[in-house]
Amino acid sequence: MTTDVQANPAANPAVDESTPLIEVKDLHVWFELKKWGFSHVGWVRAVDNVNFQLKHGEAIAIVGESGCGKSSLMKTLLLLNRPHKGQVIYEGKDISNLKGKELKWYRSQVGYVQQDPYGALPPFMPVHRILSEPLVINGVKNKKEREERIRQAMEEVALTPVDDFLNKYPHMLSGGQQQRVVIARAMILEPKLLVADEPVSMLDASVRVEILRLLRKLQEQHNLSVMYITHDLSTVRFFSERIFVMYAGKLVEQTHIEELLNNPLHPYTVAL
Repeated sequence: MTTDVQANPAANPAVDESTPLIEVKDLHVWFELKKWGFSHVGWVRAVDNVNFQLKHGEAIAIVGESGCGKSSLMKTLLLLNRPHKGQVIYEGKDISNLKGKELKWYRSQVGYVQQDPYGALPPFMPVHRILSEPLVINGVKNKKEREERIRQAMEEVALTPVDDFLNKYPHMLSGGQQQRVVIARAMILEPKLLVADEPVSMLDASVRVEILRLLRKLQEQHNLSVMYITHDLSTVRFFSERIFVMYAGKLVEQTHIEELLNNPLHPYTVAL
């Protein structure tokens, strides 16, 4: 697809495919505890000295139970949280403190698939407007191009015939269809990174496999880097090559899916 999305103000012109898309170095994400909202009493170490790389076109999974820190890590990669210490490096450049146009550009490079599709979609917007807004906000001024990209995105996630869905509101769609809209919105700006936060945990069992296969297909077609966040090891095998197990804010194990299932090393991994 062609695009007139604004040029990258944060780009590193020396980047090639050998440079990791994302590199996390010594990352600490802490939240301050205050008594009565004023006096400092301590810190919650949500992410504690985390290190990893994500290559171009690679899919990884962050696995752990609720409260382990995986959501805080995800929000830091989206720059919704800021590091207490350490770096988030995107294509060779530290992006931990991006602001303004650079921050807007970076977020256009990252697609985000939320856990709750109904809660993720504006209830009073039809599908057409939901998919149009990211394009307008990011400078796609040509109406014809916007329409083409909306239709292509919907076709890629199997919301077809497209005309049957364009004017529907989220409450008129099934849970699986809602999540397909969320995925289409995440893909509409042609991101390099897709962050999927428990994308099938709130869906009926009958559609979970369909959504996981769709994510895998999109990853392969677009050479996407994918960060898949889950507590459910049974879903990881669909498309993640490397698995990171997170416990108490730390990555306690890194391996491949078959090795993890057959020979888990950390006691927490055994319990998952």
